[in-house]
Amino acid sequence: MIHSMTGYAAGDRAVGTATVHLELKSVNSRFLDVIFRAGDELRAVEMPLREMIAARIQRGKVECRAHLLPQHAGTARELAPDPALLAQLSRLDAAVRQVLPAAPTLSVAEILRWPGVLGDDDLDPALLLAQTQVLAGEVIAEFAASRAREGAKLATVILDRVAAMRALVVRVGPLLPQVLGDYEQRLAAKLKEAVANLDEERIRQEIGVLATRIDVAEELARLATHLDEVQRVVDKGGAVGKRLDFLMQELNREANTLASKSISSDITAIALELKLLIEQMREQVQNLE
Repeated sequence: MIHSMTGYAAGDRAVGTATVHLELKSVNSRFLDVIFRAGDELRAVEMPLREMIAARIQRGKVECRAHLLPQHAGTARELAPDPALLAQLSRLDAAVRQVLPAAPTLSVAEILRWPGVLGDDDLDPALLLAQTQVLAGEVIAEFAASRAREGAKLATVILDRVAAMRALVVRVGPLLPQVLGDYEQRLAAKLKEAVANLDEERIRQEIGVLATRIDVAEELARLATHLDEVQRVVDKGGAVGKRLDFLMQELNREANTLASKSISSDITAIALELKLLIEQMREQVQNLE
């Protein structure tokens, strides 16, 4: 299976009195480039998330957004002090007064601001890290699956173009004998007109040299070989983008040579159609991991 470099996935997970929201999206890039955007409360999970992404993704510009949101956002929460903590503060106040009778008592405002009295304790960092990693595993799996689905579509497009190119290459072969024969006749007539005393043997030699120069059998063979390799690479799967990009360059080189050697409008048209199909494949290959 091959993967596209574009993908998207998101998910949420409750952690204590908050919810972690994680979002991944990616576009094309020559290498793996992970951009992490998160609030200060989630900075501790950045490196573990980067490592998890790098373990599954090889290429692409990946943007990872992580947010810690309060649960039941937008609704009022009933506040009530913690009775056990209030009792503990009362005991501490009494113990202090035994030693320091003149010490001022705690005000109501000070008590309500005391950490944990209203249930607003900070999240346990270890719990937050563990739960965020669990969420990240789920989101990254869906993210990779979305890239795989897109990659499967791109593979279908590429293989369709490969089939079309094979058909064009096959069409060139039967055209060559007739094209070369017609060209030799036209060339011989022109040579006789231009050089009246040129003998037949010399004409045949010149035509033979020129026929060798315009022979495209080697280009056709290389085109077929490169198309076989494209098929093999796509079927094998994995991170194939760079390999396929190289093969597109090789296919384009052979198509250019075929066009430059062409002495027939039919072969020229086929060469141009081959170049069009190669360009269409190349555009798709740019999206592959």
